[in-house]
Order: sequence, then structure tokens, then C-alpha cells
Amino acid sequence: MRILIATAVGASLAFTSLAQTTRAPRAGVTRAVSSTLVNEKPIEIFTLTNTAGVEVKAITYGGIIMSWRVPDRRGQIADIVLGYDDPAGYVKNNSPHFGAIVGRYGNRIAKAMFSLDGRTYALAANDGVNHLHGGRQGFDNVLWEGEALRGGGGVGVAFSRTSVDGEEGYPGNLKVRVTYTLTDKNELVVAYQATTDKPTPVNLTQHSYFNLAGQGTGDILGHELRINADRYTPVDATLIPTGELAAVDKTPFDFRKPTAIGARIKSEHPQMQFGRGYDHNWVLARSGAGLSLAADVYEPKTGRTLQVRTTEPGLQFYGGNFLDGTITGKDGRVYRQRYGFCLETQHFPDSPNRPTFPSTTLRPGETYRTRTIFTTGTR
Repeated sequence: MRILIATAVGASLAFTSLAQTTRAPRAGVTRAVSSTLVNEKPIEIFTLTNTAGVEVKAITYGGIIMSWRVPDRRGQIADIVLGYDDPAGYVKNNSPHFGAIVGRYGNRIAKAMFSLDGRTYALAANDGVNHLHGGRQGFDNVLWEGEALRGGGGVGVAFSRTSVDGEEGYPGNLKVRVTYTLTDKNELVVAYQATTDKPTPVNLTQHSYFNLAGQGTGDILGHELRINADRYTPVDATLIPTGELAAVDKTPFDFRKPTAIGARIKSEHPQMQFGRGYDHNWVLARSGAGLSLAADVYEPKTGRTLQVRTTEPGLQFYGGNFLDGTITGKDGRVYRQRYGFCLETQHFPDSPNRPTFPSTTLRPGETYRTRTIFTTGTR
């Protein structure tokens, strides 16, 4: 695959061949055009680099974070997200939402339908009888418009698209803008914004699969996880919430203190059987309307850490239970069960059918805004 690199210079873009580029990347943002086409348009690659050498690559296909390279406690760099070597991999393969922007509704909607203002809407049933992550062609496998960003405390990229009225069964023309900003504090700030011309449910999230030891190096069971939540939303056998907000106390869902992901993963708790492990939404213990701590993760061998803060009320922790060794990812590495985990900040699953849950309805004249910050580090 031939890639052209474009570096922002004032208002113009100067292109050079990747084969001719030998210098180490400097802090900033570059834009590349790949040879992979979607609807006769090329997928673009944006590379964000901060002064600490942390590097994030994101593409216009699905707004996917394709790689996220960070140092360990010894300064050794590794890619901490699962995925494919180039954009073509995401188009050709049935990816389990690796690194993508998920929408119009992240997570599940029961029986692929909901009612709003007296009208019932039928959605694509792409997870048994339920609707999952926006349907058969959600936000993760469509082309977005990309724009390089500088200033505001970092470098970044903005992805924009319009989800048209009726797309995957949802009402309204939804205009969406998602920005990724990499700061010199090793923060990746993910900011979501949307407006609509008809009432519609909206629940956007970011679906990176993390392995802080390095993608494809083994399972994530030794990672130590803390989730700032006293309650979670139990599910039925199809992973739809029952409506209960259950206490985590004395259950495998109690991550209020750092606990190895694998410590209780073989528990006979019925909820663990439904999801083949962890695939549940935690009700975050929030402090006010702004950013609150959602989770901390520590990988003991490398010392890498990941902190998640968000304005959202929920966090879906998924332990990679359905990875099964059939996917070969970056560097030819096979992704087996629990080789990656997701921390999806969100509103609760099936909220359109659960009036007791925080509402996900966006109406004309309103602006949907949420923000999540992922901070990498070492100890």
C-alpha cells in the first residue's frame, strides 16, 4: 500500500512520499491518503504525536483508532490497541468494532425497536433479536470527513458525518462531530457533538480494545482494574438490562478496589454465565455534572496505566469474551479470547425502552455533548 503524507503548512498541505520520509515524527498532526477506497473515496489516516512521543493513528473509516503507541516504565514503545495493520483490514474483515466510533446507539436495544412520542421504530436486528451498536451498517463502517486540528492544548482530528433520516431505522437527520485531541499530558480527549431535526435516541461511544502489555501479546486477565461504581445493570440471557440497578457489593462486579480482571472471571454467578464473563454496564458514582473518574487500569509487567474520566453516567466494561482466535490482527498476531478489553463510556443499554434510565433522546434545538478523557502513563 502506498501512502502519501501531508503536513499542514499554513493553509496548504505539502505531500511527500512515505518511502522518502526518514525523519522521526515530530509533535504535531499529519494527514495521509491511503490506497483503500470506500465508495470511490480514499480512507485518510491522521497521525497525532505529542512531545512525549505518544502516537495515535485514526482513520476516516469509522473514526477508527488504528494504533495507540505509548511507552512502558522502561521507555519501550508498544501499540496498546487491537486492530489491523492498514485501513484495508477494517473494510475487508468483519471487525468486532475495533477502535471505532459507535452509533447512532452504542450498546443494545431490546427486540430492535423503541417507541418515541407515540410512534414505534423498527431497527436492524443484528444481535439475535436485538439491535447492537447502530445496526448492520453503523457509524463504525462508514466513511467520515476528517479535519486536522491544532491548538486548544494539543493536536487532533475532527470526524464529521450526517446520519440521514431512516438510516438503520432511526428518525431524523443527525449531524455528528467527534474530535480526538492528544495533549502533552498524554490525554486523548474524545468529544462528541450532535444535532437533529427530529427526536431520536443518541448514545455515542468509543470502542477501542486495549491490552496495556501490547496488542497481541496475551490475555488481559492480569490487568488490575478499578471501576468507580457501586451499582451495575444486570442483564438477561440476551444481554438486555432487566431494569434493576444492582449493588456490586459481594459480587464479581465489585471493582471499587483495584482487582485483577481474571480474579473472578470463572465465577458461577449467573450474570457471568450470560456474558461469558464481563459484558456489563456499570452505574458510575458521579461527582457533579462535569468529568468524573470512571476507571483506572494497571498492567503490572510493563507498568503501563490507563485512566478514564467521562461526563457519561455509565461504563460498559467488556472483557473480550467473544474473541475466539479467528481474527489475525496487526503484525500477524492472532486475537484469542480475552486478548483485549473495552471501556465504553455511555448512557445505559436499552435506555429508549427504559424510562427509569437516564434519557438518550435528543430533540431539535438541543445539542448532544459528551466528553471522555483517556490518560496513559506508567508506574
